[in-house]
Amino acid sequence: MFAAKSWHPAAGIIAIFMHHQSAKAMQPFSNRITTLFGIQYPIIQAGMVWASGWRLAAAVCNAGGLGIIGSGSMYPDVLRTHIQKCKQASTKPFAVNVPLLYPDIEKHIAIIIEEKVPIVFTSAGNPASWTGILKKEGIIVVHVVSSSKFAKKAEGEGCDAVVAEGFEAGGHNGREETTSLVLVPAVVAAVQIPVIAAGGIANGRQMMAAMVLGAEAVQMGTRFVASEEASSHAAFKNLVISSNEGDTLLSLKKLVPVRLLRNSFFKAVAEAELRGAGKEELLQLLGRGRAKKGMFEGNLEEGELEIGQVSTLVKSIQPAAEIVRQTWQEFEEALRNPLGKA
Repeated sequence: MFAAKSWHPAAGIIAIFMHHQSAKAMQPFSNRITTLFGIQYPIIQAGMVWASGWRLAAAVCNAGGLGIIGSGSMYPDVLRTHIQKCKQASTKPFAVNVPLLYPDIEKHIAIIIEEKVPIVFTSAGNPASWTGILKKEGIIVVHVVSSSKFAKKAEGEGCDAVVAEGFEAGGHNGREETTSLVLVPAVVAAVQIPVIAAGGIANGRQMMAAMVLGAEAVQMGTRFVASEEASSHAAFKNLVISSNEGDTLLSLKKLVPVRLLRNSFFKAVAEAELRGAGKEELLQLLGRGRAKKGMFEGNLEEGELEIGQVSTLVKSIQPAAEIVRQTWQEFEEALRNPLGKA
């Protein structure tokens, strides 16, 4: 969709700055991402397993951001129900996140097409698999990447934008372990399509920093886990907002690297990895339903607790609409006073 980078990300930031310098400049913010998605603010709620149902997605959409239904923890019929309820709760554009390694991927894609979902975020797999099929249906496709190499591949397959997700992010991470501060500008330099920054972002000042690096929007996961509408367990939300630096670490690197909060399950994995456990032993230790047990059912010791490093900056559980508004207000304040205290 975007053949050339004729628009520079800094233009949007400059436009907002000028808005604050002149009372006459009252036009709303606009860049390639807000135009592509038809949203008011370049704020995107990540499609997280066991947290991102229709209530959260609809609330974010109604507040002016882009809400995403996380299909990775949903059976096909459950996904259809969430899509239908989201459409009933909001008339705004929304998206579905589809992990490409999901076993029922064909059924998920069929439902997305049948239900006329306008935007799909793909992750954890090869964008060549489904991008062409979705694009033929008129669906906007965004792929999550952890390197410039994969960003170029996504662009080559016809994706409309990419999410550059740094190593700080919660959940499953790229093996490169590249931080957002390095990854975002590297991806921006590598592709012509818009770049969305993710990983380690939970407030408006961090959002401005990402956009100074060239991103045209931010995707926040951890911040929206601690929202009232997130479907994750209350005990998990409370643990998230009480976490400190160093409470999350990458784990299960021999399988698929995942950032977790420390608990009994994490310690068991760490001990197994330290003694050189292979994939089979780690798979047996992981078992089935471990993420559901922790994040959805609230077993904080034996469950898999996926969350990002930025949880240390999240100190309250708020309505999703308030998170969107607060993030934008912080962003505008950062523009007015870029060298001020966060």
